[in-house]
Amino acid sequence: MTVNRPNPVQVGTIVWLSSELMFFAGLFAMYFTARSVMPASEWSAQADKLNVWFSAGNTTILVLSSITCQLGTYAAERFRPRRTGKLWQVGQWGMVEWIAVTYVMGAIFIAGQVTEYSDLVEQGLSIHSNAYGSVFYLATGFHGLHVLGGLIAFLFLLGRTFSAKRFGHHEATSAIVTSYYWHFVDVVWVALFSVIYLLR
Repeated sequence: MTVNRPNPVQVGTIVWLSSELMFFAGLFAMYFTARSVMPASEWSAQADKLNVWFSAGNTTILVLSSITCQLGTYAAERFRPRRTGKLWQVGQWGMVEWIAVTYVMGAIFIAGQVTEYSDLVEQGLSIHSNAYGSVFYLATGFHGLHVLGGLIAFLFLLGRTFSAKRFGHHEATSAIVTSYYWHFVDVVWVALFSVIYLLR
């Protein structure tokens, strides 16, 4: 009789993400506090500067990247690090191909966020403008830094895969915990987008 213990790396990652959740909860609290004390007309005037449709497209890219990330994780769980067919045979892709696509989509999201920031600054909304600008840039900016952290994690994952003589359980676990982080970042952004861009 054997006892199957949970993977300590996966458990540790989940615990760490729980602490990250508390961090973002603080950002949401900051946002709603600022909204409650700032005059409604002034808040609306600043919120109207947001390009909701542009951000919706950017959000769609990030959400879809969760799907490609998970497909890469499935491939890692089957110990298939690289494609077994031609590049256009998507069904035979391995972890490397799916993670590379995820990386590109994440990079596009960051580029879109930078573009949005540039447009808002031109409209006079910066982090120093008012309370709305401060909470907007802090909330979305910290999330953007987490996305960058995920992109760096993908590079380490790919580097470890290429350097490994044999793709085994350790490499597969790295892919799994990285996907935990990426899914977390995506879910947090959906919440931020809903509150900042839709509810306003």
